[in-house]
Amino acid sequence: MAGTLDKKQELIEGEYFLSDIIGAKVFNHDEKIGKLSDIAISEHEKLPTATHFIVHRPFGRKPLMIPWERVRGINPREIVIDIESIEQYEGEPAESQALLHDHVLDKKVLDLDDNEIDMVYDIKLVLSDKMLYVTDVDFSRYGLLKRLGLKSLVEMLLGPDFLKKETLSWSYVQPLPENIGRFRGNVKLNVLREKLPEIHPVDLADILEELSREQRLAIFSELETEHASDTLEEVEPRIQRELISSIKKERAAELINDMTPAQAADIIAILPSAEADQILKLIDKENSQKVRYMLDKHEEKIIHFSTSHFIKLPPDIQTGQVIRQYSEIAKDKDEIMYLYITNEKGALLGVVDMKEALQAKVDEKLEDIMTTSIISLHPENALIEAAELFSRYSFHAIPVIDDQDVILGVILYRDVMNLKHRFV
Repeated sequence: MAGTLDKKQELIEGEYFLSDIIGAKVFNHDEKIGKLSDIAISEHEKLPTATHFIVHRPFGRKPLMIPWERVRGINPREIVIDIESIEQYEGEPAESQALLHDHVLDKKVLDLDDNEIDMVYDIKLVLSDKMLYVTDVDFSRYGLLKRLGLKSLVEMLLGPDFLKKETLSWSYVQPLPENIGRFRGNVKLNVLREKLPEIHPVDLADILEELSREQRLAIFSELETEHASDTLEEVEPRIQRELISSIKKERAAELINDMTPAQAADIIAILPSAEADQILKLIDKENSQKVRYMLDKHEEKIIHFSTSHFIKLPPDIQTGQVIRQYSEIAKDKDEIMYLYITNEKGALLGVVDMKEALQAKVDEKLEDIMTTSIISLHPENALIEAAELFSRYSFHAIPVIDDQDVILGVILYRDVMNLKHRFV
């Protein structure tokens, strides 16, 4: 029987997401009759409105087309309707009816230039004045991870600010085809490529590789430094070379300087030597020195591959404080999965995996849960020794410590094992 709604309940105004209510049990009064499978909409108004709830029924029974006027209550667990005869509402959606789940959800989103922006991961609905409006499409990482059931885990691990809810008003969506049938096209937006900088660097790299040289450069030039740098790391070498050669050397140096030395060397290595020298003269002196060591391959000491952007914390901090402040603590860090516990002199006392911190009691101190048997590297160790440790232990990163146990830097797995120019 219906647990929280009944036929007398008024519809409550508020926001809903399609992914939250699709699959909800549908009750006619107290009788379960099926599950919500889709919502038909009308696009005649400025914002589309729901016209029918499509209900899937078990055992091969015909689906039901329930008019919106017959819906009495909504929540993520169940939908309550009020109809006299089930048989009179049996039927399939008409060819001309647009369906949110079948025609819009999981479609590619294109801008006016037919550039692929992302996928529609969710659709926002607003119940107001007894009408259910379609107000936004959601193509954010938040929408994707929520659909995959990973929202809570990511929020717990990286903080709620990591998952920004980015939706785009339906007013930007071009009208769907009139005779939509079993629509297999893409969702096209009345927006230009200004929305592209909001996309994750991995996805943006895929998009840039599909564009023309002119489109690629126009979009790349609009990105902020950190976003552009992260995206540059992800595109294929041919595109890296093209982009670096097309922008000012000062801008290229700015992007290269935002990378770890190993990532920078990975890109510098594919450039013509004259161009590489120009950029190396413009980047941070310490970074430039490390990159030159790698490129020349005269020195393969591990310290030149290390990054200083890692999380270093004192031993007496409680895990609860770390978790609450994690999004700020991890900001601009190259390694975020390990917490390196040090004393006032910088000596490494232990390491805490973030998974262990999340599983610990909030009042436990880091010194109570840290691992003190530390696998580490010495500044004089060779690159091949780091590769052997990564192969043996499958760590994300390995600290580099000196003879006094002071942590000098951290070696990242990707910087040693995934280098395109293969120093190892």
